[in-house]
Amino acid sequence: MKHRMPPTFGLSRDSLAFLNNNWGKTMSGTFTKAMARNIFYGGTVFFFLLFLALTFDTMRVLPKTDNRGELTPGAIAGKHIWETRNCLGCHSLLGEGAYFAPELGNVYERRGPLFIKAWMQAMPTNAPGRRQMPQFHLTDQELDDLVEFFRYTSGINTQNWPPNIEG
Repeated sequence: MKHRMPPTFGLSRDSLAFLNNNWGKTMSGTFTKAMARNIFYGGTVFFFLLFLALTFDTMRVLPKTDNRGELTPGAIAGKHIWETRNCLGCHSLLGEGAYFAPELGNVYERRGPLFIKAWMQAMPTNAPGRRQMPQFHLTDQELDDLVEFFRYTSGINTQNWPPNIEG
């Protein structure tokens, strides 16, 4: 079987002749198809078992860190507001989302509920040279729900994320 010639890469005529005569034959005596198949199957089984072990560990640890006991109807309604107003388009929440505006995973701890409500109602501030958040015209109940969602997210064990208090 004639093998295709590799690129020359500046090799001499003798080196090219050697490669032409031996191309594709150099490992045929030491590395067989059976060995390759066994490595493939062995690696597949190993990484599948590793995947299962990591999945099991995650499912075991997750209930201790996800704060599901504090999930309230207000937090659920606040998450709905967060999603329908596309807040993730500018802000990040626990590291996920855009980085145009501040991280809000710990905003409840940093600023408190009254500040959050006042900030949302005061937008846009029209301060020159600053990025502006739009006015969403949220009702008092919607603001309460959004604050409740931020309270819920601040209670999630994020394993020290964000790395600084300001996100």
